[in-house]
Amino acid sequence: MSTVLTRSGNAAAEKRERDADGKLDPDASTTSVNSIPPLGVAVEEKRFWFQRGGKTSYDPDAIATLPSVYDDPETAEKYQPRSDWENLSRFDPLARWTWGEEYKLVRKIDFRIMVWACIMFMALELDRANIGQALTDNFLTDLGMITNDYNLGNTVFKLSFLCAELPSQLVSKWVGPDRWIPAQMVLWSIVASAQFWLNGRTSFLVCRSLLGILQGGFIPDIILYLSYFYKHHELSLRLGFFWTAMSIADILSALLAYGLLHMRGVQGHSGWRWLFLVEGLLTLVIGIFAFALMPAGPVQTKSWFRGQKGWFNEREEKIIVNRVLREDPSKGDMHNRQPITPRLLWQSLKDFDLWPLYILGLVFQIPMGPPAQYLTLTLRNLGFDTFQTNLLAIPYTVVHIITMLILSYVAEIFNELTLISVTGQIWTLPFLIYLNVVNTSQVNRWVLYAVTTLLLGYPNPHPIQVGWNSRNANTVRSRTVSAACYNMFVQASGIISSNIYRTDDAPLYKRGNKVLLGIVCMNIVLYGFVKAYYIGRNKYRDKKWNAMTVEERLTYLSTTTDKGNKRLDFRFAH
Repeated sequence: MSTVLTRSGNAAAEKRERDADGKLDPDASTTSVNSIPPLGVAVEEKRFWFQRGGKTSYDPDAIATLPSVYDDPETAEKYQPRSDWENLSRFDPLARWTWGEEYKLVRKIDFRIMVWACIMFMALELDRANIGQALTDNFLTDLGMITNDYNLGNTVFKLSFLCAELPSQLVSKWVGPDRWIPAQMVLWSIVASAQFWLNGRTSFLVCRSLLGILQGGFIPDIILYLSYFYKHHELSLRLGFFWTAMSIADILSALLAYGLLHMRGVQGHSGWRWLFLVEGLLTLVIGIFAFALMPAGPVQTKSWFRGQKGWFNEREEKIIVNRVLREDPSKGDMHNRQPITPRLLWQSLKDFDLWPLYILGLVFQIPMGPPAQYLTLTLRNLGFDTFQTNLLAIPYTVVHIITMLILSYVAEIFNELTLISVTGQIWTLPFLIYLNVVNTSQVNRWVLYAVTTLLLGYPNPHPIQVGWNSRNANTVRSRTVSAACYNMFVQASGIISSNIYRTDDAPLYKRGNKVLLGIVCMNIVLYGFVKAYYIGRNKYRDKKWNAMTVEERLTYLSTTTDKGNKRLDFRFAH
């Protein structure tokens, strides 16, 4: 969140003096209100590990508690967390900690929380993406289907996924993601394993629909859960690793498929049947463990499985809670078992300031979608056998991981979201031009494979845009709904992608490639419009806010009914 402090808040912060050596006073958190402990300096933060070595000025003993709205009594009372907030016992505006403590704790959160979130995401990807490996093992022929049936199956899956996004997110907010996410995993793993017994087009479509319904909402549920533990810039980078885990799952799926598809003929069954069964059972195991490995929140980690002392001690819990809340006070607006009422749901849905990001979610992946969905079929058409095809699908995923992580870091280093995100479209443009101007039927198959691999290795801005959406939501209820809405638009993008390559356009898909080229050109322009929109919104608020006196600002904070990103002291990230 970007919140503009009042002048009185800045003045109060400026009056506070640091101790002589800038180190943390061990008794700072218990200092009286009349002797407020010193704060850290924002410019001293070294966000990335490569900034903390060598000759940098990073001091692990310097105070890491940065200025916030809680440092001035007049503004602090306007941003107090609600009385039933689950972390209230650890909220302390006078708490101080060092950068060394904070970075060590973030690594601990990464190990305890983020790693398991990535493992769960990998399980999701295994069960929703293995259809691509199944295609290489005569899947369509065995079930008596054609390409258009496959397209319909993808459409049914994504439509079901889309329709389940918001209901799933609402259930998750009501019962808690620590309960709902494991339940989802167990349920969809049963359906995924049941694909072993597919016997035709109808059973294929039914299973795709059930998988979509049960998997829908998983991603925004996880993102909401992670926001309890991380600051905004930390979450954006972790989402880069989150989607890296998805790409790693694609690599593992290809390797597993290489082995499992060799089981064709075992007990008289096709290899793709064993692929569905084994990967579904693997997800079931992960889902069962998820019930024990997902604490409800930073101060709720004690359990029979995680230990009676929990994962974090009292000081660590205090640091987690206060550093997150000082950056974004809106995270104390709702507790983690509080449902979204119809009124709050409507307020979130009609938030027009988030719709530019939803529109980006709808279109940004379309130019790369059909080539990715049809990669295995394309490779088979180029003359590669089943097992070569699955191995050749790995290199583009490796390139994709590297470019996506670089993009995520660059966006945070330069504090630029829009212009960095559009890089994916610019990367894709020359490869789509090539597919449109060259007769690919006369090109060496390795050249075409290289072009396709580089096209699909584009720097994906999805982690940036998901974190961007979370920043600009600025309330828990809006963040809950907007995460689902954004992902619904992304799934709608998949529905569009699934119907661009058609049977009558095979195998070169010239018509489809022209459509993709037109969309990528449109997207480049669209990113420019989104940038201009948020700049304009911030300038409008700056004009109104700067025209107010200190007293008028305090009166506004005391009496306003504006919520979340509608507040005049909020500025949109772009």
